Amino acid sequence: MTAERANCPATRWLSIVGIGEDGTAGLSSVARELISSAELVLGGKRHLALASELIRGRQMSWPSPIGNVLPEIEKHRGRPVAVLASGDPFHYGVGDMLMRSIAVEETICLPQPSSFSLAASRLGWSLQDVTPVSLHGRALEHVVRHLQPKARLLALSWDGGTPAKLAALLVARGMGSSTLTVLESLGGPNERVRTTTADAFAFTDIVSLNIIALDVVAAAEAQVVTLAPGLDDALFEHDGQLTKRDIRAVTLSSLAPRQGELLWDVGLGAGSIAIEWLLRHPSMRAIGIEEGAERAARAARNAAALGTPDLQIVQGVAPAAFAGLPPPDAIFVGGGLSDAGLLDAAWAALKPGGRLVANAVSLQSEARLIDCFQKHGGEITRLQVAKAGRAGTGNVFVWRHAAPVTQWRARKP
Repeated sequence: MTAERANCPATRWLSIVGIGEDGTAGLSSVARELISSAELVLGGKRHLALASELIRGRQMSWPSPIGNVLPEIEKHRGRPVAVLASGDPFHYGVGDMLMRSIAVEETICLPQPSSFSLAASRLGWSLQDVTPVSLHGRALEHVVRHLQPKARLLALSWDGGTPAKLAALLVARGMGSSTLTVLESLGGPNERVRTTTADAFAFTDIVSLNIIALDVVAAAEAQVVTLAPGLDDALFEHDGQLTKRDIRAVTLSSLAPRQGELLWDVGLGAGSIAIEWLLRHPSMRAIGIEEGAERAARAARNAAALGTPDLQIVQGVAPAAFAGLPPPDAIFVGGGLSDAGLLDAAWAALKPGGRLVANAVSLQSEARLIDCFQKHGGEITRLQVAKAGRAGTGNVFVWRHAAPVTQWRARKP
């Protein structure tokens, strides 16, 4: 807190009130008073209807996009404003959006149990053992990375059609025996809880306000996105331009991803490096730069199939395509090394303290890495993988060596 704030305590003029499906009956006397005394009350149409008996001031439902409401709230700074939200406003709620322009010292929040808490209590699940996922306004594929054998998930639905789509996704990935519970209108008079398996899913009259509980059962042949870097090459659609599994695992180690960082994957190809970077943590971000339209589309399909649909793809030629992009914490260069200025441009774009990793197969590209190694330091490594293969039609096996890869990695001062 700054000295100015410490000397001039802010008035808590903005009330953020969680409201459940039981409406005003579940609100405390303080929450009721904050809503009744507000000059402006904001929320979804459902929230405003639930609290209608208490509202005395002007009502405003959320605009689209919801962030457009911030200037209107700012106009009332210092005067009583109430925001109504589902359950806990700071758990996949509007709290984060409001904090972008309003100091926490100017707010008071009165949360209700979140949908996750209510669902866990109905099922007897411990929240610390459950993975929470929001599919509200997000691609269904976000759930893929969390579909681990024996995992328990609670997923907020986008609408009444989400459970059926999720059941179909589970079946397609070899997880049809998973238990799927749909919990609707939790905490209200119309609450309903129904359980089935993904492969027998037949519910059709699901209300939009629902949360899905998954108890994952994976068949032996199920498509599971494993937790370790170096996914099986067969999981990627590609045309041959793919950083193979063993080299990819080493490359991810060299990139040394840390929470919340941004990667540029230059020469995206099938997208394998960027995808595995994103899989390390939900906060990771990645921009793939790819010249070819067909390869860019293929990388997008791979990203969706492997649970990282947020991969941002820029179709263009590097380094010109770097213009206007946010500065990265790490850069991987897997293609385009024939351009003499590419590595210099990548190094210049990198944040101080950032990491650059480049892989080369041809002698010409290797020479460029050696030049950069001499100029910027770091470490240069020769990587080669050999796998046993059958010689002819007999039972004799020999080592088959893949083309060696030269890798340069360096950290910018």
